[in-house]
This record gives sequence, structure tokens and C-alpha cells, in this order.
Amino acid sequence: MQIIQQRKWFYIISALIIIPGIISLMMQGLNLGIDFSGGSMLHIKLPAGTTSAQVSEVLADMKIGKADVQKSGDEFYIRTSALSQEKTDEVMANFKTEFKQVEFLSSENVGAVIGKELTRNAILALLIATVMMLLYITFRFEWTFGIAAIVGIIHNVLIVLGLFSLFQWEINSAFIAAILTVIGYTINDTIIIFDRVRENLRIKSKEDFATLLNRSIMQMMNRSVNTVLTSVFALVALIIFGGESIKLFVLAMLIGFTIGAYSSIFITSPVLYQIRGNKA
Repeated sequence: MQIIQQRKWFYIISALIIIPGIISLMMQGLNLGIDFSGGSMLHIKLPAGTTSAQVSEVLADMKIGKADVQKSGDEFYIRTSALSQEKTDEVMANFKTEFKQVEFLSSENVGAVIGKELTRNAILALLIATVMMLLYITFRFEWTFGIAAIVGIIHNVLIVLGLFSLFQWEINSAFIAAILTVIGYTINDTIIIFDRVRENLRIKSKEDFATLLNRSIMQMMNRSVNTVLTSVFALVALIIFGGESIKLFVLAMLIGFTIGAYSSIFITSPVLYQIRGNKA
């Protein structure tokens, strides 16, 4: 398979996904959750057997805006947009009407200042992870491999962010964990291919660099595909059978892992060829 020779087609495919996402990011931005925009947190205890779906239905009937419900045993953590004391009392009254036995445990507000600090820390974490990976790959291989790997990371992050912006899926603190996991997975898959490229370079064959890259990619293709399929099967099961509170987290992982496998094969190696040239 002539992946390097057909690289322009893969660049076009990526551009068709990334460009609408960037436009969406510029026009409508991201749908920031309460973790970033600020809001209220209610901690209550409800009768045994009460489900998150039932709690969410009560909150939806009250039309209080965004609401994220997490269950831990008989206790529920409810994140909503900022609530006044009167609105909090109204929420508790509705719960008592619906579930009879309701125990109020705590209530706190997360201000926009904390949300901004969380956003700043999330961006800083992404930047530090990217720089450390660039340094590691440059030390283990050479700087051209590092640049190609970083291009792959940026490619994947832009696609995940773009899709979340296009469909206005909510961004919360778990999303940052998903993005960091995607970055780690992408680097792992990329290094596997780059390691084979380095081994083939040491053989000092007479083939040009494009041919060597194609051969290295094909040698690792089955491993890359099988690895991502194993992860995808588990993530799909979590989306179908997992709780509502983790679905967007799992969705970010699913998109990222799939795009990560694609970029490791069809983007980073062609970018390495563009930077390094055809000399093996």
C-alpha cells in the first residue's frame, strides 16, 4: 500500500474534518459544563433504588438549565447552573414531593473564577504533556520524529474539540482526562511505528525513505488496528451500558482512539517524510 505516495488524499480527509470544527470553535465555541462555567453542587440522599434517570427527570421538569447527576450508593451529587437559595429550596421541595424521603447533606457554589482557573490549569496540563512528549521523542529518536508526532497530537486534539463544538456536546473536567488519555494513546501508537522505522533505517538498505516508511507502516498495521479495535469494543460497551454521567467522557475517548490510530498510520508518517525528505 503506497501510503506515503497517497498522502495528499489523507491530508484532504483530515482537512475536511478539522476545518468545519475550527470554524465551529470560532463561531459558537465549546459547550462548557458547570466545572468550567461555574454553578451549584447539591449533595442529597434519596431512598434506595432511586436512579439517576429519575432524579434527572425531576430536574428537567423544573427547567433549571444544565444538570449533571452522579450516583454513589443512595447518595446523589447534582451539579446545576448557579442556584439562588430560593431555587435550591424549590428543588428540595420537588424532591420531597417526588421521593418522600430526602436527606439534604450539603450545598456549595462553584464560582466562575474557579471555572477560569480550571480552564487555565487544563490548558497548562495539555501544553506540559505535549512539550514533555516532544522532548522524549527527540531524545529517543531525533527531532524530525518529535515534530511529526506533535503534528499528530494537534491533529487529533483539533478533531475531538471540533466535533464536540460542532455537536455542542458538553465539556467537563472529565473531558480533559479523556484528551490526555487520547494524547498518550496516540504517542504510544506512533512510537510503535517510529520504532520500526528506526530499526529498518539501521539495516541500511538501498530503498528510498518513502518505500522504507511504507514497509514499516505495513509491518505494524495489524498491531495498530488490533490494538484500537480492542479499545473500541470496550468503549462502545461503556457507551451502551455505562451510566449517563460517563457517556461524553467515553465518547471523547472513542473518537480520540479511532482518530489516533488513523493519524499514527496516515498522518504522522507522511509528515515525517515531508520534514525529512526522501533520503533514508
